[in-house]
Amino acid sequence: MAESRLIQGRYRLLETIGRGGMGEVWRARDESLGRQVAVKCLKPMGPRHEPNFLQVLRERFRREARVAAALQHRGITVVHDFGEEDGTLFLVMELLNGRNLSQLLDDNRRQPLPVADVIEIAEQLTAALAYTHEQEVVHRDLKPANIVRITDGTVKICDFGIARLGHDIGFTARLTGTGIAMGTPHYMSPEQIGAGTVDHRSDLYSLGCVLYEIATGAPPFDVGDAWAVLVGHRDTVPAPLRARRADLPEAYDHIVLDLLAKDPDDRPRDADELGKRLADARRSDSGRSAGRADADATAPTLLLPSWTLGMTTGSPASSARPPLMNPPGRATAALDRSWTTGAGPLRGAAPQAATDARPGRPLDRLTALAERHGTGLELGRGGRWAEAGEVHHAVAAEREQLLGPDHPDTLTSRFEAGRALGRTGRPDAALSACEQVAAVRARTLGADHPDTLAARQEVGVSLDRLGRGAEALTVFRDLVAARTRVQGALDIETLRARHGLGVNLGRLGRWEEALVEAREVAAARERVLGADHPDSLVSRREVAVALGWLGRWGEALDRYGQVADARERVLGAAHPDALASRRDEAQCLDRLGRAAEAAALYRRVAQLRQERSGVRR
Repeated sequence: MAESRLIQGRYRLLETIGRGGMGEVWRARDESLGRQVAVKCLKPMGPRHEPNFLQVLRERFRREARVAAALQHRGITVVHDFGEEDGTLFLVMELLNGRNLSQLLDDNRRQPLPVADVIEIAEQLTAALAYTHEQEVVHRDLKPANIVRITDGTVKICDFGIARLGHDIGFTARLTGTGIAMGTPHYMSPEQIGAGTVDHRSDLYSLGCVLYEIATGAPPFDVGDAWAVLVGHRDTVPAPLRARRADLPEAYDHIVLDLLAKDPDDRPRDADELGKRLADARRSDSGRSAGRADADATAPTLLLPSWTLGMTTGSPASSARPPLMNPPGRATAALDRSWTTGAGPLRGAAPQAATDARPGRPLDRLTALAERHGTGLELGRGGRWAEAGEVHHAVAAEREQLLGPDHPDTLTSRFEAGRALGRTGRPDAALSACEQVAAVRARTLGADHPDTLAARQEVGVSLDRLGRGAEALTVFRDLVAARTRVQGALDIETLRARHGLGVNLGRLGRWEEALVEAREVAAARERVLGADHPDSLVSRREVAVALGWLGRWGEALDRYGQVADARERVLGAAHPDALASRRDEAQCLDRLGRAAEAAALYRRVAQLRQERSGVRR
């Protein structure tokens, strides 16, 4: 397909972001809706080009594409459209801004991911598989290259329902002299290898292989010969993960090894059972951690759902673990490893001397700085913003010395330091820091780069905290336009920018407009993220706030009660967010003259807060 070609009179191909044996993946613009999308072009290959084969392939493609398009879950890449153009089959999907797990490992020089990341990825993938298996869809080709972690930490599975087309199209590896068609050897279940019955438990085995690799840095059977890998899956018991990764909690070691059982009947029964085991392991590990960290009196005693971890009001930089640098001359990634933007080397890469990995050399320092950066992020996620700010400030100074002031890694650290300032009561300093980062990112990365937009978002947040509502409104209005243009109207970051816009309309007393904005954002978030997602609940609360300011207290009470019930159900009655919602409800009751009910609710909130903090009268 030629550059800038218009497919079906609608999808404008802009640039290739991946290429492989089956065809290409393009970043494209949906001219009808004005949003950016990914278009995967699949070209049938091999000797079987007779009309009957191609007709069967087209029908199979349409059937599989419909299956994929019907899957609606936060953990699955959205398929928007599919069709055929001049003999080339194509899929139109959401354009993901992130890195697949294989790329994350490459960025980290194939070192294992942090334990917290492994656990979070395991929980999100399990939830996605539970949903798809419930729809009677089996992936069949789950592997790190098909799993993308986007900038907000959400993990998404790609190629659902399409992987089975690989054999028909001809994109299959073959063992030497055997003629056995196969998928990706490192992640195949024994029943796939032996041509046995493949069901949802085969996906669980592949998930075990993925988790083994991100937890240890290598797949369970990491040998050079493809046949030896398959024999390993069929006959060899994998080494315990803790033999390679001593800091991995024992419960997770057992879970992964059970997923890798040779007999499907010896694996977890289904993804729901696996999810329960992961939840039990998290509780057990949290309990041990609490015992070790008795000094942290502010740590919450209740567990948040896995998808709430690391959520912030604004987007951090492009990845939780920023890439170091790609070695010069690295080959272009294969098609199925290139679903995402941002897959290339960093702009402004460090000088050639930084590739020397001897002790004391720059690359060792870069690796250490990346680890410290990750520590700062974890401190922030735990609410320890003052400590996080100190870490990011120190890392920023060292990165500037080593890489230069305009290097993306330096800017990432300066941005995170600025965010920490805003969350420790210094919005003026945060504003100055983030304005500087936004200006440099716009100059070096482009005005519409995700990192630039993230910095602009934090500028808006800081202006809001300083009470400069009119300026904040302008920032958020421009940000909404930019994110809609680049990422689409329903992207979660676009919706966060719209939330900021609505909040500042309220700050300026424009409550009718604020109510309209809050309702639209709440409806969109519920559709994209689910009714009980924290962002959805924040927007539903904003609807109640606007109703209150407009004097519509009866409607506001109903909204406040719904949010409080949802937070209590998801987070627990004593969680700070649930308690805050109950206080909102009590204040609304006061406004309606229902003083006795309000007093009872205030007493309940006070009692729960005392119980949570361990205080007894």
